[in-house]
Amino acid sequence: MTTTTTTPAKAGIQFTETMRGYFSTAVTNNDYQKASQQGKQNNSKFEFTLTVTSDDLDKMLTDESHKAKMFGTVTAPALSPQPLTVTDGEFNLFIVDPDSVNTRRMVYRMKMTAEDGQVYYFEGFKVVHNDPGFDLWTDTTTLYITVHDGDSQSSPVMGQGILKILPADFLHQMSTLQVTNTTSPQQKLEETARFGSFFAGVLFNVYGGIFAPSKIFDPDAPPRQKRPLRMSAPQVHFFNTSDGVQLRLIRYQGGTKGPVMLAPGFGTSTLAFSIDTVETNLPEFLYAQGYDVWLFDYRASADLPSATTQFSADEIALYDWPAAVEQVRTITGAPTVQVVGHCVGSMSFQMAMLAGLQGVRSAVCSQLTTHPRAATLNEVRAGLRLASFLTVLGVDTLNPDFDTHANWQDKLYDAVLRLYPTKEPYNNPVDRRILFMYGEVYKIAQLNEATHDAIHEIFGPGNLTFFRHISLILREGHIVDKDGKDVYLPHLKRLAIPIALIHGADNAFFLPEGSAITYKLLCEKNGSDLYVRHVIPDYAHMDCFMGKNAARDIFPTILAELEKFN
Repeated sequence: MTTTTTTPAKAGIQFTETMRGYFSTAVTNNDYQKASQQGKQNNSKFEFTLTVTSDDLDKMLTDESHKAKMFGTVTAPALSPQPLTVTDGEFNLFIVDPDSVNTRRMVYRMKMTAEDGQVYYFEGFKVVHNDPGFDLWTDTTTLYITVHDGDSQSSPVMGQGILKILPADFLHQMSTLQVTNTTSPQQKLEETARFGSFFAGVLFNVYGGIFAPSKIFDPDAPPRQKRPLRMSAPQVHFFNTSDGVQLRLIRYQGGTKGPVMLAPGFGTSTLAFSIDTVETNLPEFLYAQGYDVWLFDYRASADLPSATTQFSADEIALYDWPAAVEQVRTITGAPTVQVVGHCVGSMSFQMAMLAGLQGVRSAVCSQLTTHPRAATLNEVRAGLRLASFLTVLGVDTLNPDFDTHANWQDKLYDAVLRLYPTKEPYNNPVDRRILFMYGEVYKIAQLNEATHDAIHEIFGPGNLTFFRHISLILREGHIVDKDGKDVYLPHLKRLAIPIALIHGADNAFFLPEGSAITYKLLCEKNGSDLYVRHVIPDYAHMDCFMGKNAARDIFPTILAELEKFN
């Protein structure tokens, strides 16, 4: 006698969704709003009723593609006078958008066949992202659609539009939700609750604001897989300043242009420039154009032991810049170098020039100049002398690191930082610490998910001596030394070299007003022929260099300014 065993059927799920809107064959350039408006004017309606089904609920919820099948009908007079039949439908629920931070997408793909046999390919997406205001309903009920004249995504685009779920249709959709292949009412209830928990959990992660669960850096996680940089093997040069601090230069020799030195902001390393999480970083961009690229880690670099020592901006200007420029000139034999400085890398370079630095023929200075203007909260902290206050409490460094092994004090610190005011919610403890230490140094919307997840790799500790100095500069309204003496600005003639100022229009950390003041002052003192100022729309501070589209939106401007004086 043989015994056969049967594998229990897996629980599945299905629901039916109806969406309605407008479609236009006159708009095919991804301007969905315009397409919808044009379709409405032409009374070109588009609607579907689709049943989404999965025979493996567990796989749908746990697999990163969150895939299900779709079937149903489409009514679109612009395509066919009769309803079209849907085949090969595929639905993805809340897949991660790798190009945007804390963003999910719902994706629809299917073939539509008319009665005369004509086949069209449909693709649509919903963007689930927490923008200012309450947009959860809009995000989860708005579908941006594209129809192709053929049976695949590679077929020519025929038209576009926008569909929405009406409240009455949504209520009906909820009534159609059912778990299939269950063996008992208890299992049906449990699996329904599981699906609801996943759905609500994703929405809570995206829209929960300060109450959303944190994304925490786990030091026990395996190392992140990094892509090889599209440059030759780096040449690493360590050298000492005249006051005995060891610094670092990393060279990528792409050609004979330059040499160009890239100096990052305070508390970061040159990884802020060379991060591999973007498609093309700035060193790769310049290397491909034939530049001899030198990444300059001065004493504030997160990669150097000196980052945890006490120093001001004066030491960076008076010791680090002269030693680094001399090192590059000696190794390359070049009489002069070019400079791209960001934030404190920019301000300290200008201070170095005003103190008598030689050997630089042109520069691109980003975000921070001789007359910094800070956002309100930074000004308040400067006015309250927060750095001095923390020193009295025995704190000499601040660190943005946060990990899964944090003690209760660190967790309490993070809980308090969740209440810190900001334009958009952060669900990353490292974000919150960076926000407290510096301000809003990047616009999250300009980062991709991989860069945001790796942000802890870029930032490191910052000492309070420097914070006291920058607070003093903010209170004075222009660069001074750490004792408050006006030792730099009397020598503006020393900045009579070609300088391009770059500022993000949305920079809420150091405001564009600051570089405007510097630009005006330099033009008045040394003549306007030497200077140019670029204000970059939709960008803020560090995202000008590590933004997902910076290679398209900003790097060509930097290259053009360097090429003028190559």
